[in-house]
Amino acid sequence: MKTLIVIDMQNDFIDGSLGTKEAVGIVESVRAKIEAYRKAGDRILFTRDTHHEDYPDTNEGRHLPVVHCIEGTEGWEIRDGLTADGDEIINKPSFGYTGWQAYEFEEIELVGLCTDICVVSNAMILKALFPEIRISVDASCCAGVTPESHQAALTTMRMCQIEITGE
Repeated sequence: MKTLIVIDMQNDFIDGSLGTKEAVGIVESVRAKIEAYRKAGDRILFTRDTHHEDYPDTNEGRHLPVVHCIEGTEGWEIRDGLTADGDEIINKPSFGYTGWQAYEFEEIELVGLCTDICVVSNAMILKALFPEIRISVDASCCAGVTPESHQAALTTMRMCQIEITGE
């Protein structure tokens, strides 16, 4: 079974405190990708960047002093219409989720935000944990902080044997 991992398609990253026009521009492509996986009966996992009121006092908050994805806020929510009842959502406190080893995978595809922070972090963790399975990233369903950093992350992942599609 294939697994689609949808990384941090949250309001704050789309058009909220850290939003970009590129992030807004991928929402419909991500929605279509999710629907294709649903129709095929494949597994879909969502991650959700999750911070708390003390965010400015955390290491990340000191390096990225923009409050975002505070649990329970509208910005923390995954964009309406992407998830469905019963979907698994993984709240992660940092860029990369470290609990992937609890899952079994045959093939993984990643999409979401931001290519150059959370997508690349999770792709690299997954590749390290599951070096023999196919891991791909659909570039057309990802956006970075900037177009340049998006491209740099794709190059980094390609160099680590993660297949890049949708370019």
